[in-house]
Amino acid sequence: MGRLADLWDPEGERHDVPTFLWRMAPDGLATRNQLVAQGLRPRGPAVAQVMWFSSKTPGVPRFARLYPIDRATPPKPRSPGQIASLAKADEARRTCRECGEVRDYHLPTSVGVCHPCGFGLPAAA
Repeated sequence: MGRLADLWDPEGERHDVPTFLWRMAPDGLATRNQLVAQGLRPRGPAVAQVMWFSSKTPGVPRFARLYPIDRATPPKPRSPGQIASLAKADEARRTCRECGEVRDYHLPTSVGVCHPCGFGLPAAA
């Protein structure tokens, strides 16, 4: 496993951008997911990153880019065409290739059929 000291680089000398340890980033910066949770989207490039070690990738650090919160803005509203296109794509992800029924869940992409068809059960009427 790597050393935390190897990740700490607030000046950006080793990692090209200022790099902080998990939960040690300065105030005013947030990850993309944190901004989305606040109803915002990042505008402009990332200005720093957070790095940490995880049991999912032993010895290889994971990272998350950090964006300035004060530059983030609400997302642009979707056009009616975009909304219709997304609804059509969502319906396609819920339509069984075998029985043709539209389910209330997204079908597994590995098989492309609903649970009853995947298990060889008759479709519920």
